[in-house]
Amino acid sequence: MRYSDRILSTPSSFIRDILKVTQDPSVISFAGGLPNPISFPEEALKESACRIIDNEGGKVFQYSTTEGHLPLRQFVADKYNKNFGLNITPENVLITTGSQQALDLIAKTLLNKGDRVIIEEPGYLGAIQAFCMFEPEFLPVTLEDDGLDLKKLEEALKKERVKFAYVVPNFQNPTGLTYSKERREAVCALFDRYDTVLVEDDPYGELRFKGEKLPYIGAGRLPHSVLLGTFSKTVTPGMRLGFIITQDKELMNHLVTAKQSSDLHTNIFSQYMIADYLAHNEYQKHVDKIIALYKGQAEAMLAAMKEYFPAHVKYTEPEGGMFIWVTLPEGQSALDLFHKAMEKKVAFVPGDPFYAGKTNVNTFRLNYTNSTPETIREGIKRLAEVL
Repeated sequence: MRYSDRILSTPSSFIRDILKVTQDPSVISFAGGLPNPISFPEEALKESACRIIDNEGGKVFQYSTTEGHLPLRQFVADKYNKNFGLNITPENVLITTGSQQALDLIAKTLLNKGDRVIIEEPGYLGAIQAFCMFEPEFLPVTLEDDGLDLKKLEEALKKERVKFAYVVPNFQNPTGLTYSKERREAVCALFDRYDTVLVEDDPYGELRFKGEKLPYIGAGRLPHSVLLGTFSKTVTPGMRLGFIITQDKELMNHLVTAKQSSDLHTNIFSQYMIADYLAHNEYQKHVDKIIALYKGQAEAMLAAMKEYFPAHVKYTEPEGGMFIWVTLPEGQSALDLFHKAMEKKVAFVPGDPFYAGKTNVNTFRLNYTNSTPETIREGIKRLAEVL
């Protein structure tokens, strides 16, 4: 056999494949998870690029440390300490090549073939794909309106060789749902009792346009807590800058070793540039503009769905983030619907890749952040005709 079992058992990214199909400019696409390009601070980043070359010279083009650029790690630590009352230092922060690399490093560090991973059902397909490479057994736990099903979560935690659980508690991808404060407390208590690593991924947490900011489940509270973040949703995704935060020193040491073997270090020019941008611009003011933009787009999509969608089609109403999750009546296939919708030149992501081992599901994901309110309305109208 020419190829490894790992690569043969890992599915191609469903979304990347779908995005190829939707390149036709006449297609209205709600398929990607793309930040709106009008939110990119292009002029400010151009100034930062010139400034770091002028001020830092060869440093921005040289090899660098695996852990990441210290001023950038300091910014991350300060932000989480200020916003969430944590006690993070730069030593607790590892800069990664996007959150996707963070998922890969965690799996590489913790998983042997056949080990178990708890995931949300439905869960983030990029995480499922990253973990698949290490041939684990997935333990999907149903995601309810306010967080994981506690009974099913405890059943999963009781099993042998459960290495970690992966959750997205704020504006979850794909559902847009947010764990309630009460459910967070209950999940934390379970992980404290079973001493399993909890990986909280929070790419969308800053993009709240409704409701109150909630504390993390494990960060600062559980000894083996891991928190993931990114600059992709608030500054620019193309720079591929994410980060891992953990106060578990032994785990951090192993993650650094895993990163050394993967890529030595994340693009240092990007790190210098983003750090300079953050030092010279009002980050929160910039984020507030994105929140206002996405609030309008989410409201446009929800209003159109309320007007055009038939009553038997259910959907979530997110308080932030980038996604709405749609549920069709039992027995209907969202994959079949996708092909019919493409005939009307409108695209979405069928629910199948967000589940480990399920096919022809009756759910699908819509993204509202990369279309104008007018385009959103037209796209939802076309989709409703198919529904």
